[in-house]
Amino acid sequence: MDIRQLRYFIAIVEERSISAAARRLHISQPPLSQQLRAMEEELGVILLERNGKHMEVTDAGKTLYSYALQMDQLMQEAKMEVSEVENGVNGQLTMGVNTFSVPDLPEILHQFQKYYPKVTYKIQQNESAHLCQLVRDRAIELAFIRLPLELDDFSVLHLYTEPFYLITSQKQKRFEHEVTLADTANERLLLPSTQGLGVHYLILEAYSRLDMHPPVVGECSDIALLMELVSTDFCSSIVPETLLHRHKGFSIHAYKISSTVGMSSPLGLIWLKNHRLSNTARNFIDLFKKESRYLQHHVHKEMDGD
Repeated sequence: MDIRQLRYFIAIVEERSISAAARRLHISQPPLSQQLRAMEEELGVILLERNGKHMEVTDAGKTLYSYALQMDQLMQEAKMEVSEVENGVNGQLTMGVNTFSVPDLPEILHQFQKYYPKVTYKIQQNESAHLCQLVRDRAIELAFIRLPLELDDFSVLHLYTEPFYLITSQKQKRFEHEVTLADTANERLLLPSTQGLGVHYLILEAYSRLDMHPPVVGECSDIALLMELVSTDFCSSIVPETLLHRHKGFSIHAYKISSTVGMSSPLGLIWLKNHRLSNTARNFIDLFKKESRYLQHHVHKEMDGD
């Protein structure tokens, strides 16, 4: 038996007449009668018996009718869910976020949930280089990363370039203005990243361009702890602007590092080239481009044609 035969059977049971069922199904009577006989022969039972002008369902027929209704409902639900997944209404949004994430991402995810309440989420946090590999491996579809990185494998939606700040304890105000790296010579810097990765590299590279030895005493990838250590005057630090937005309430002074230093960090949203994105991911990109306050209107490679 197939789902078409079961739907024929449901119509005959509910109409109690092959002719009425045929009209409901917009087919002629002979094929409908043939399908009913084929079902009875396959099962080896009588499903319907004639009682005057009407067909009466047998006990065996009642059992099949109950299962037929369930299977028809499941088939309709399956078709609907597959269609919703294809349209991005259903499905899973898989993305990675850099340790210092996009400031308005939570608000955009709230908006996305309003439009697509059936979507589920898989969000991973890691360093940018590792997130790139996760996208290559198709463990996630999208990733917010910090540039520069080798991005030949990816399409890139450029977000914004953010400045860096020197942060110190509020116990003493060091400066009245923007600072240069020379101004940090007497600081004890604890960097907010791990050696060789991300922000750590950007900061050291800026000092290297000026032939300066950075006054670094260590590193701390636990950002909440880092902010606490700075606020208690254990150390100072250099952090991207996003971190200040994400970790408020600490007793610190923040001094913008002058743009003449050339220390800045571009951020981007990436996805794999030459790979069809799910419509869930496409819908998120469309919403992000519409809602983000931090989006630079420049796209390295758009979705269409990937």
